[in-house]
Amino acid sequence: MTVRTGVFIVASPRPRVGRTLIARLLADFFFSDGRSATAFDLDPEKALSAFLPDHTTAADVATITGQMALFDRLIVDDATSKIVDVAPAAFNDFFKVARDIGFAGEAWRHGIAPVILFVVDADAAGAEAYARLRRELGEAVLIPVCNEFLGRNFRRELFPPGPAATAQIPVLAPGLRRYIDKRPFSFADPRAMQPLQIPLDVHIELQRWLRRIYVEFRELELRVLLTDLRVSLQSQ
Repeated sequence: MTVRTGVFIVASPRPRVGRTLIARLLADFFFSDGRSATAFDLDPEKALSAFLPDHTTAADVATITGQMALFDRLIVDDATSKIVDVAPAAFNDFFKVARDIGFAGEAWRHGIAPVILFVVDADAAGAEAYARLRRELGEAVLIPVCNEFLGRNFRRELFPPGPAATAQIPVLAPGLRRYIDKRPFSFADPRAMQPLQIPLDVHIELQRWLRRIYVEFRELELRVLLTDLRVSLQSQ
């Protein structure tokens, strides 16, 4: 079996770790590659929806109706990659529902790879949450993501990677963030990324930064594919 699409859950129990930026980059990685993707925003501030309004659906897990609407969409094998931005306020509820309904196993059975991109930091709450996800959602592909903007002072042994290893998000050069914080903004939109819209040196630096991130995402997809192959062989 070959997994055609994945559900990429970008999550952290901590605020301001770059979670929404990673979700944006992942969505634009698919768009730049000519692939279909849709995002689900579980942040009360709806930042992802503001950046990618044409591709993002606001969601909630505070009610049974909201939970059903979201998780039913996530396991539809429609050749569309799904990105879920799980804010700290929704973290516990989202993963409790995922555990209770056996979401990871159900996703694999539908030909969809369930991937959790967990943004790591030095806070003890993050390490505890990561360990809980390893115990309770062992069938999912759990990948610790190091956002280099936060530094590297976290204890790596508290975030042991699975077979899919880790992912790195390189630091954006100082002064460039104001160009990508406009709303809406898509890295995959040629109009937004034209040198005429931003200074040429900024354009060049952004393209260099994006290339590094997209290489990282391609390697991540290959590692997920290998994990899928192992899952397929074990189920035979």
